[in-house]
Amino acid sequence: MIPQEAKEKEILEQSKAIAVVGLSQDEDKPSNIVARYLIAHGYRVIPVNPGHEKILGQTTYNTLSDIPEKVDIVDIFMKAEMLLPVVEEAVRIKPKCIWLQLGIINEEAKKLAEDNGITFFMDRCIKIEHNRLIAHS
Repeated sequence: MIPQEAKEKEILEQSKAIAVVGLSQDEDKPSNIVARYLIAHGYRVIPVNPGHEKILGQTTYNTLSDIPEKVDIVDIFMKAEMLLPVVEEAVRIKPKCIWLQLGIINEEAKKLAEDNGITFFMDRCIKIEHNRLIAHS
């Protein structure tokens, strides 16, 4: 197992609460599919999406800072050019990991997270990685 995979596996095994930024109510959207998978595998999913009270039966927060509990992973579904303020906020709540979904790449956000001691994955689907590294290992 390559070092990145080993780190992904360790974080997924040690984490309980995952804030999903940009979680959609639309069941056909990737964020909703991923969140339902995470819930089915025992994670506490905390939706972050302004303008919604509940998504997938979970209380939804406007921002990461509004979440009243410790977040282990911040999983982000946003356009790369829009996510730097979200990563700045994520750094302030100090999760174990910030995870950018497939197709989302932002080197400035990566540097910001890593400079603050937070593990950072980008262009990786948390559902695919969990399924590969944990569910079928």
